[in-house]
Amino acid sequence: MKFTQTDIDHIAGVLNARVKKMGDNYRLTLSNEEAGRKISLEIYPDTQIGDKTGNLIIVYANNAFLQLQFCTGYVISKMLGEVTFVARHQGRISGLIVESTAGCSLYANVDESLLSGDFTQLGPEVMMTSIALSLSEQVFEKEDGRVDADALDDETPE
Repeated sequence: MKFTQTDIDHIAGVLNARVKKMGDNYRLTLSNEEAGRKISLEIYPDTQIGDKTGNLIIVYANNAFLQLQFCTGYVISKMLGEVTFVARHQGRISGLIVESTAGCSLYANVDESLLSGDFTQLGPEVMMTSIALSLSEQVFEKEDGRVDADALDDETPE
């Protein structure tokens, strides 16, 4: 997938973020004054990463720098106020979740089989990862790599 202006606008709307075009990338700024948090999310569509090209997602926070290389898609949820950017490589999934409240979480190198298994059979230290990334399976089933989690219920047959 390649991020378009429509993708950026949709992501910014869900995250309630300001967007600024920065040459070859987009910077979205999120803040939560109550919690004292502010983060910047940068999306580099189809950029050079070593000798290949791919999507690069970067989060700058006060105490962290997070980067997801070769992002293959995203799950967006207006209801939850978050966007999960995902990457898949050789049966492993990495996900970077950005919240409208200027929070973020990174789950890296997760075995793909954990996403569709029985969560109750997992230890509590692994269960959260599986739950957080479970919707990313939908990304890999779609050609365009874009999933609106809020619309998934609308797609189920009655």
